[in-house]
Amino acid sequence: MWKSILDFYRVSQPKLCNGEGISEQKRRLRRLQWSTFLTATIGYGLYYVCRLSLNVVKKPIVEEGIFSETELGIIGSVLFFTYAIGKFTNGFLADRSNIRRFMSTGLLVTALVNLCLGFVHSFLLFAILWGLSGWFQSMGAASCVVGLSRWFTDKERGSFYGFWSASHNIGEALTFIVVASLVSALGWRFGFLGAGLVGLLGTLIVWRFFHDTPQSEGLPPVNVPNVEKVKSEAEADAFNRAQKAVLRNPAIWILALSSACMYVSRYAVNSWGVFYLEAQKGYSTLDASFIISIASVCGIVGTMFSGVISDKLFGGKRNMPALLFGLLNVSALCLFLLVPGVHLWVDVLAMILFGLGIGVLLCFLGGLMAVDIAPRNASGAALGVVGIASYVGAGLQDVMSGLLIEGNKRMVDGVEVYDFTYINCFWIGAAVLSVLLALLVWKAGTRAG
Repeated sequence: MWKSILDFYRVSQPKLCNGEGISEQKRRLRRLQWSTFLTATIGYGLYYVCRLSLNVVKKPIVEEGIFSETELGIIGSVLFFTYAIGKFTNGFLADRSNIRRFMSTGLLVTALVNLCLGFVHSFLLFAILWGLSGWFQSMGAASCVVGLSRWFTDKERGSFYGFWSASHNIGEALTFIVVASLVSALGWRFGFLGAGLVGLLGTLIVWRFFHDTPQSEGLPPVNVPNVEKVKSEAEADAFNRAQKAVLRNPAIWILALSSACMYVSRYAVNSWGVFYLEAQKGYSTLDASFIISIASVCGIVGTMFSGVISDKLFGGKRNMPALLFGLLNVSALCLFLLVPGVHLWVDVLAMILFGLGIGVLLCFLGGLMAVDIAPRNASGAALGVVGIASYVGAGLQDVMSGLLIEGNKRMVDGVEVYDFTYINCFWIGAAVLSVLLALLVWKAGTRAG
């Protein structure tokens, strides 16, 4: 049985060319490249719809007494922890897999989990299923990155990767609009049902339009590798020394902590922003979700232009723009959390600024600065350290937020009233700490080694 499973997910066998001319091959290659790129972008966006469905339904679940705020925080954190582990393991598996089948499997399982969750009232079972979804969620990004590597040359890949990176913002916006509409009209269970059906549709799209390798379509490889040579002991030693240097480099660990704090503020708004607007400011689920979706849309702009900002305006240095957009992130959270009263335009402006700031910081603190600091032959190790720290931070945030929200809830005239003072301090404090830690790696604009 295991052999059959391994064979199913093994990289596709090359097909013989069917006698096409060079011009016909080029046209077909370009068509399949665009098919793979667009499917990766749409498919990974739909992964996010299945991942964020819980964030829209938290308030209705609490109001029905299904789970408490603390239990929801624990459930949310389980996904982040399993996702962090999965990002490490599935990155290796995707390199050796048929990515069309690999990505389809991940989206199918997370969609089926969503379809089940509307009928689950057991805290333990809900947490197990949500954690299972987190591990399969990690199959999406790995498949997409491998797909871009297989189908695009080094000169093309950077541009397509930049546009693909906006897919999670697209998924977030879809979640906060489509799923929120279903929840407002039909109840929280239909939020999970709708996300699951969207995931099933995405599975069909990926299965049909995502392609494994050019060779599997009867085309020559896009990236022709150089003739491999056996590494000398000196080269192997240099590689090992570089990876060890990453683990011993204080700047990498400080950057990882900075990214973890940034992920606290990012997922605080992402996971609890709708709940906060409903409980603190009295917005409906649909209106609150619409406000939070603005940050996702603006995040697309920040992500797409982050590289241009640092390269064109700051001479390739990441430290100054990271500081400026970190301060923008802090300012946006203060505007969102500390301005008294209910002012729609203030909340919308806060989410515009927050989305722009987080979009840039995700590229800098979550990736580019680590690559800048690390030796050239150990960039992957640096990204791994920062990536795991980031999602551990996101997971701890969910637990802490749930505890603080439930711990500061009281009944007033039969109505639940929340005191968000400690939550405000926690979320804003994490954003401030992220900026302070980033200042400690002020020289991160130059590569070490």
